[in-house]
Amino acid sequence: MEDSRIGLPIGTALDRFIKRFQDDFPYATGELSQLLRDIALAGKVVNREVNKAGLINLSGSIGSDNIQGEDQQKLDVLANIRFIRALTKGGEACAIVSEEDEKITDLHNNGKYIIAIDPLDGSSNIDVNVSIGTIFSIFRRLSPVGSPVTEDDVLQPGSSQVAAGYLLYGSSTILVYTTGNGVNGFTYDATLGEYFLSHQDMKIPDNGKIYSINEASTDDFTKPVNQYLDHCKKSNYTARYIGSLVADFHRNLLKGGIYIYPSSKRYPEGKLRLMYECNALAFVVEQAGGKASTGSSRVMDIVPKDVHQRCPLYIGSKSLVERAESFYD
Repeated sequence: MEDSRIGLPIGTALDRFIKRFQDDFPYATGELSQLLRDIALAGKVVNREVNKAGLINLSGSIGSDNIQGEDQQKLDVLANIRFIRALTKGGEACAIVSEEDEKITDLHNNGKYIIAIDPLDGSSNIDVNVSIGTIFSIFRRLSPVGSPVTEDDVLQPGSSQVAAGYLLYGSSTILVYTTGNGVNGFTYDATLGEYFLSHQDMKIPDNGKIYSINEASTDDFTKPVNQYLDHCKKSNYTARYIGSLVADFHRNLLKGGIYIYPSSKRYPEGKLRLMYECNALAFVVEQAGGKASTGSSRVMDIVPKDVHQRCPLYIGSKSLVERAESFYD
């Protein structure tokens, strides 16, 4: 099966796909392509360890909190180590922002890219064998190569991303990413140790009947949120909420729907992190024809003030997100 737009068949290996399109980035001279390969490689390692977590006692908490005040799981720490190691050895990244680390990891090298990453999203679901994932965002540094990494290099709006995507570790492992020229998905074949093109030029349906939100927090939500939820119920939408952002997002990307994590009394600024969760998925969904909003503004227009800044998120099918925004009007 040949796609006339990209000219490569379903089943194309990830490496071949990346090489075919690296000329879209003349300024990168191969570094961005290598960076995507490094992320894919680390994903293979994390996939292996997620799959055997129950056998080698890798599930459960380590008994401490991360910088977010959240209970760290053993695999949170392990995934963070795997990705930082792969990105450090690859040499293309000059700095890494991770959910698991309080400060920016400055690699003190000549890399051209800043990586923002949530190494293991939804890790509290590991113990019950529910899908989890990795979310990543890539920015090109602004300062001259060889100089110290600056705050301006790191705190860029999502609109400056050069690539973003996620890995979903579920019934199969899939890598979905965009470099600003559409969205493509690659399914991992563990027997061959390779990702193969399985979802080409992905497009989210403009409409849908799925809404994903933790309705247990209804009493904490603002009036516009509850008004929209009433609209969803009266419209006979279906509630689907896994509790792993990547898993909920991926389902809605394929089937059409909206994922909501709004501001609330408990989380006035929202709970999700702008730099390594919201921005990355916003870039993916916009490239797939969808929309990502705070409820009143475009997510990718926000200029972050802190690497761990939080953000409300309405993301998914364009018409559903716009309808949610209308309640704020």
